[in-house]
Amino acid sequence: MPVRVRNLVTLTAFAAAAMIAATAQAQKKYDPGASDTEIKIGNIMPYSGPASAYGTIGKAQAAYFNKINAEGGINGRKINFISYDDAFSPPKAVEQARKLVESDEVLLIFQPLGTQSNSAIQKYMNAKKVPQLFVATGATKWGDPQNFPWTMGWQPNYQSEGRIYAAYILKNYPNGKIAALWQNDDAGKDQMKGLRDGLGAKANMIIADKSYEVSDPTIDSQIVALKDSGADIMMTWAAPKGAAQAIRKVAELGWKPVYFLGNVSTSVAAVLKPAGLDNSKGIISTAYLKDPTDPLWKDDPGIKAWLAFMDKYFPDGDKTNANNIYGYATAQTMVQVLKQCGDNLTRENVMKQAASLKDVTSEVLLPGIKINTSANDFFPIEQMRLMKFNGEAWEVFGDIITGEVGH
Repeated sequence: MPVRVRNLVTLTAFAAAAMIAATAQAQKKYDPGASDTEIKIGNIMPYSGPASAYGTIGKAQAAYFNKINAEGGINGRKINFISYDDAFSPPKAVEQARKLVESDEVLLIFQPLGTQSNSAIQKYMNAKKVPQLFVATGATKWGDPQNFPWTMGWQPNYQSEGRIYAAYILKNYPNGKIAALWQNDDAGKDQMKGLRDGLGAKANMIIADKSYEVSDPTIDSQIVALKDSGADIMMTWAAPKGAAQAIRKVAELGWKPVYFLGNVSTSVAAVLKPAGLDNSKGIISTAYLKDPTDPLWKDDPGIKAWLAFMDKYFPDGDKTNANNIYGYATAQTMVQVLKQCGDNLTRENVMKQAASLKDVTSEVLLPGIKINTSANDFFPIEQMRLMKFNGEAWEVFGDIITGEVGH
C-alpha cells in the first residue's frame, strides 16, 4: 500500500474517532455546579435559632447523599452538598442563597427550609433562573409554575391539610366550637384559609383564633384566651417549639379539647416528648410518611432499610424523629430527578425532570402515596391520611385523602 493512502486511512479513522468523541461531548450539557465528576447542591437550614429542631433534616439529607456517593454517585458523579445555617431568619437566608449561587456556584438549591426564608429568596432564585427545588414548607405559593417556574414544593400544601381537618370535623363534630393558634406567616395563614374554606358555610364554627410569632418566648397568653373562648376543639398550626408549648399549656390548664396538630410538628422526639407524652395522648394530625415510632411498621422492609441507613450513615441521628424520615425521602426524590437528568445537567433540565415525576415513591412514604408532577402541577405530594397519638406512637386511621387545592 502506498504510504500516502495508508496515511489517509489513518487520518480518516482519526477523524471518525474525533467525531464520535465530539458527539459524546455534545450530549453532555452542564451549567455551573455540574461536571463530569461532580454535582454541587446548595441547601439552607435553621441549624440554630427558634426552629433549630428542623436542622436534623439537613443532616439526614447530607447522610443520604454520602450513601449515594459511597455507592458510586449518580451517573458516575458525586454529590457535593453545601448546607448553610440561616437561623430561620429571612435576611440571613437571602445572604446564604446569594453565597450558594454566586460564590459556590451550585447547580440548584434543594430543600431550603421555612416559609418566610423561601419567600425572601423566591424572586432572586427565579430572576437568576436557579432551581429552588422541593422547598421544605407546605405553603401553597410554591406551586405556581406560571409566575415562579424555578420554585417547586414537595410536601402536601397547608391548605390541603386544613381542608382535610375541616372535612373530619364536619363529619364527626358538626356542632363543635373551634379555637385556633396559628403562626403569623404565610404558613399559618395558608393553614387557616384551608380550614375556613373546608368548613365552607360553617366557617363560623371557628369562634376564636390567635396568632403568634416564631420568635415569641412563650404563647401562654394566647392559649389562656383560646381556652376562655369556650371552644371544645383546638387547632395548633405551629413550629415544633411553639407546638410543644401549646400542648403543655393546654394540659396545665386542665382543658380537654379535641386536639388537632399541624403535620409539620408531629415529631415524637422534637415535639411530643418535650410537651409530655401523656399530655399529647389523643392528638389528631395527618401523615404521608411512615412514623418510625409506630409499631405498625416494626417489620416493614422500608423502615428496616431506613434504620440500616441511619445506623451506617447517621448514627448520631434520633431514630424516633420523623424529621429524619422526611430528610431521607426528600433526598431520594432529589436523586431521582438527577438520575432522570442523565448527562444533561442544566438548570433548565433539572426543572424539566422535576416536573416530570410519574408515580415516584419511597419506601418510607405511606403505602399508596405517590409523587406526581407535571409542567402545570408543582405539588409533588397531595395525599395524606389522618393519624392519632396513643400516648406512645402515632396510629394512622381512615383512607388516603387527597387535598383538592390547586392547579
